[in-house]
Amino acid sequence: MNAHARLETDRTDATPAIRVMVVDDSLTIRTIFSRIVNADPRLTVVGDAGTAEKALMKLKMAPVDVIMLDLEMPGMGGLEALPKMLEACPEAQILVISALTDEGAEHTISALSMGAADTMLKPMPGKFDEDYKRALIEKIFALGGVQPAEGIAAKQSAPPQQAKSSEQRKSGKILAIGASTGGIHSMNVVLGGLERDFTAPILITQHLPSSFMAVFARQIAVASGRHTVVADHDIELAANTIYIAPGQAHLTVRRRGNRYVTALDYAPSRSGCTPSVDPMLHSLADATDGHATALILSGMGRDGIYGATHLFESGGTILAQDKESSAVWGMPRAVAEAGLAKIVATPERLAEEIALTMDASAWR
Repeated sequence: MNAHARLETDRTDATPAIRVMVVDDSLTIRTIFSRIVNADPRLTVVGDAGTAEKALMKLKMAPVDVIMLDLEMPGMGGLEALPKMLEACPEAQILVISALTDEGAEHTISALSMGAADTMLKPMPGKFDEDYKRALIEKIFALGGVQPAEGIAAKQSAPPQQAKSSEQRKSGKILAIGASTGGIHSMNVVLGGLERDFTAPILITQHLPSSFMAVFARQIAVASGRHTVVADHDIELAANTIYIAPGQAHLTVRRRGNRYVTALDYAPSRSGCTPSVDPMLHSLADATDGHATALILSGMGRDGIYGATHLFESGGTILAQDKESSAVWGMPRAVAEAGLAKIVATPERLAEEIALTMDASAWR
């Protein structure tokens, strides 16, 4: 089944196409991306630019839904231009096209923290294969407000449901955060909003390439003011520490006596994502007997719904980001519409709610 068949939407022939701008200093790359995008009749390239300065000028003349942005350009550069683009066109979502280098990873994580919604690695010339094209189109659709066929188009989303059970939730000993597209900016807001006396360990599964994880961990350490590591096998959980799922495996937790230790799971996940939120939440529910809180932030797809269901049924608490503050309301929408979320709210409000769900004395 091709990408067009799988991306069924509520758009009609009369519905305007998703408008895309391609910003890259390479004419060849701009041409290739423009051809890929324009090959889908529901997408249209409304402009391209070889510099950030030219892109900003064009944004003043025509509205754009998705900006494909290269960060490494002469002159202003994409990273410096990004906040100016968001100011000039606040309704646009920015997809960073990143180089597979250490410097590229640093700049990309910075861009995602500043408000860029998602990233894709830039392939070498001649490597724009069908898998890459399909992944690019799916990301553009999600950023443009169209969900894959497994769900309903975002515009037709059902309202969040009240939690399935009104019974008291168990107090959390460990916090787990799952996120994808648009989630890093929201995550920074949440982590920055936690009080200094919040000492519980934090587990994070964020959909990112493996090569970005070390940089991501350093950025999270700065944003949170907490010791942050990329998880490995058999690390004992400690207070005031954040554990990041590595890009090539799922982060899980096991109980060993009175301690909790990490484990890596390499098995395929139900969502198809690696790392996946589902194994993290499922293992956390079992290890803590439901004494955990899960936060589902912005992201496309439904990763996390199965693990969140198991955690909820074990007595744990599920929190979800609201549609208005999400770049893509896919992952949080799934748990909200299933009636699993205690609240559906902004990142600022979620930071406040986390403290209310946790056992403040567990890690002191």
